Order: sequence, then C-alpha cells, then structure tokens
Amino acid sequence: MLERHIEAAMVKAARAFGGMALKWTSPGMTGVPDRIVFMPGGRIVFVELKAPGKKPTALQLKVQQQIADLGFDVRVIDSVEGVHALFD
Repeated sequence: MLERHIEAAMVKAARAFGGMALKWTSPGMTGVPDRIVFMPGGRIVFVELKAPGKKPTALQLKVQQQIADLGFDVRVIDSVEGVHALFD
C-alpha cells in the first residue's frame, strides 16, 4: 500500500467523523507532519503518514518532539487500520 492511499483514507475518515484533515506545509521549516487533523470538541492531532513499515526521518522525529513538547498530540500512522484507530 502506498502512503497516498493511507492519506486519502485519513481525509475520508476525518470528514466522516465530522472533522478535517488539512495538508500542512510550512515554508522555511522542513520536517513538519503531513496533516493537521481537527476533530469535533476542539481536539487537534498532528499526523505524519508513512507507507507500511516506513519510519520518520531524524528531522521529522525532532519536529514531532518539539510539537509534542508544546502539549499537542502527534501521531505516526502507516496503515488504514491506524487511521481508523485515530477516530475510535
């Protein structure tokens, strides 16, 4: 399975849940997670999507830790099952 298939499942699941999974790019800062997921009730999750079995780069891990240190939920998801688990 390709990362883009997992990403499409993320967008679809977020909409079905009543939320949004917005693509995130940050000019001048590389390594940010792929999507910011806004859920009902004010919940925000930063999601790095990967192909099955792939791992984040060292830079991605560093940025994820910086975001987590600010108190935000950061996830790495590499399967459609992982997408669905986010919305359970």
